[in-house]
Amino acid sequence: MMSDTISAPESAPADAAGLRRLLDGEHHEIRARVRERLADEDYAPVPGDIDRDEYRELVMKWMKQLADEGETAILFPEKYGGKGNLGGGISAFEMMGHSDLSLLVKCGVHFGLFGGAILHLGDEQQREEYLPRVISAELPGCFAMTEHGHGSDVQRLGTMATYHADSDEFVIHTPDDSARKDYIGNSAVHGKMAVVFAQLLVDGESHGVHALLVPLRDDEGNVLPGVRIEDDGQKLGLNGVDNGQIWFDEVRVPRTALLGRYGTVTEEGRYESEFENPNRRFFTTIGTLVQGRVSVAGAALSATKSALTIAIRYALHRRQFGVPGEEGDELLLIDYRAHQRRLFPLLAKTYALHFAQQELIGELDRIVGRGEGEDRDKRKLEAFAAGIKATSTWHATDTIQTCREACGGAGYMDENRFAALKADTDVFTTFEGDNTVLLQLVAKGLLTDYKERFGDLSRLELVRFVGEQAYETVVERTLARQLVTRLVDAVTPNGDEDDEGDIEDREYQLRLFEWREEHVMSAVARRLKRGIDDGHDQFDVFNDAQDHVLHAARTHVDAQILEAFNRAVEACEDESLRPLLEKLFNLYALSVIEAERGWFFEHGRMTGPRSKAVTRSINRLCTELRDQAELLVDAFGIPDTQLAPIATGGAG
Repeated sequence: MMSDTISAPESAPADAAGLRRLLDGEHHEIRARVRERLADEDYAPVPGDIDRDEYRELVMKWMKQLADEGETAILFPEKYGGKGNLGGGISAFEMMGHSDLSLLVKCGVHFGLFGGAILHLGDEQQREEYLPRVISAELPGCFAMTEHGHGSDVQRLGTMATYHADSDEFVIHTPDDSARKDYIGNSAVHGKMAVVFAQLLVDGESHGVHALLVPLRDDEGNVLPGVRIEDDGQKLGLNGVDNGQIWFDEVRVPRTALLGRYGTVTEEGRYESEFENPNRRFFTTIGTLVQGRVSVAGAALSATKSALTIAIRYALHRRQFGVPGEEGDELLLIDYRAHQRRLFPLLAKTYALHFAQQELIGELDRIVGRGEGEDRDKRKLEAFAAGIKATSTWHATDTIQTCREACGGAGYMDENRFAALKADTDVFTTFEGDNTVLLQLVAKGLLTDYKERFGDLSRLELVRFVGEQAYETVVERTLARQLVTRLVDAVTPNGDEDDEGDIEDREYQLRLFEWREEHVMSAVARRLKRGIDDGHDQFDVFNDAQDHVLHAARTHVDAQILEAFNRAVEACEDESLRPLLEKLFNLYALSVIEAERGWFFEHGRMTGPRSKAVTRSINRLCTELRDQAELLVDAFGIPDTQLAPIATGGAG
């Protein structure tokens, strides 16, 4: 018989509340407050057949309600009416990823992108004038960067902002249809103002892309003269957000509409910027908006946790088939090895990404929120955010689909949330930066660091240096040498228990990931330099090696995630929790090794017996984690109102 309720396993070595406190970290009080709010039935996810116009108005009502209750002020400094807690604000936003995702995205566009642009790109006068109205949601805003014909190539946007000295105004103009602003959230119905990214032209000279504040509607909601807005229409998901297309026909805005932190026009009509290099100014401007990528990564992880919670709870009470020839109950889904194999490695990766995300939020708070760190720290933060955003959103897409399949026909029902989770998160892989482009950003940062280490070495010296450096990574350190030696030479044909023990050593796994990263990076550096030394065009050289470059970025991000997970394990002082984290760590690390064993075989770091030992260890870890599965998802603390009937004891 299928039970009507889901009981916690009696043998759990730790409690969900203790693990939840560990996961919630520094901002646990803020996360608890958001949980309490989401437990209110008023914030329950909407059914899939809701009318689109009704949906949009409901989401807008939710957003204003949050603003009225002071929940949206946390991101902004106290001097503008905020609460001055950037890390706490990102944590709250991350928790809202368990709710209806249209609300999350609408808040993200208005408070995070529109408000964030004014905060980080505006001057003091602009922040004082506009941010209180942003915080209160009195001035609903848009972030008008993306254009129909340019996508991620922001430096080549077509919208023009031409300064006219006679009237002391900028004229904002869309020269052709390829320059129309597209997919702009909040624009189709509610937006009253937009941060518009445009090519700045002053006295006949181009100064590249800048951001300006451009009104869209009056206080009654009427579109202003010169502005044309059309609804993007029905989307794959997130239909509670009013995305639209915007054209500007010589719209005039005052000179003070230019967000002037990094570039401004004086009363005399002279352009000024602290940056002599326009490229550096542009990338500094874009880099200040990194919190958007951090937020999307966190939201994707929350949706992933929701999917895993639904699927694992369902597997804990859904029975199917049984032991052939024997009487009695059918077996629980969770007891099948294949089912464990589908869900538990994804759960382990979600934990790994959670700890990496928490470190990312901490770095964002330190560097952006508190203004600490040098330019190099900011570049590292941008790359870290890009890598985690790409990995988390791809992981969400894969995990939600797997969880839907693991719930069979029940997972296909609208009430059980997978339809919304799949549809609403799908855009996250291209939202706030296409993931493949973001990984190229990560790789370029790595190559820049690599070049700085090499200096002006000749090609022969470079090759020699790379070889020595890669050798030192593996051999120079005593521990690393021992571990790599075991990896290749200590394998016995029978794969005995001692041999399997090595592959579950955390130091061994960390060194292996580090070696893989360094090996791929040095190979990419050699390949690129060889192409350039042979006289080929730099773009062609990079383009030809793009697959290799992206692989280097992935290995780097994998290593970052594992290292963050390791630091979390090391910092855990609760003796009831640490063994559980260690098992999850092992499962995550070994799952990556298993997935990449073809590469390890190719590079002499894997043998047949060792590969089989990895598989055996994963299977054993899945069995050991079976009785902890419910605890591991309960620790996410997702209110039942945001889950599904099949996850809360309903029929399936």
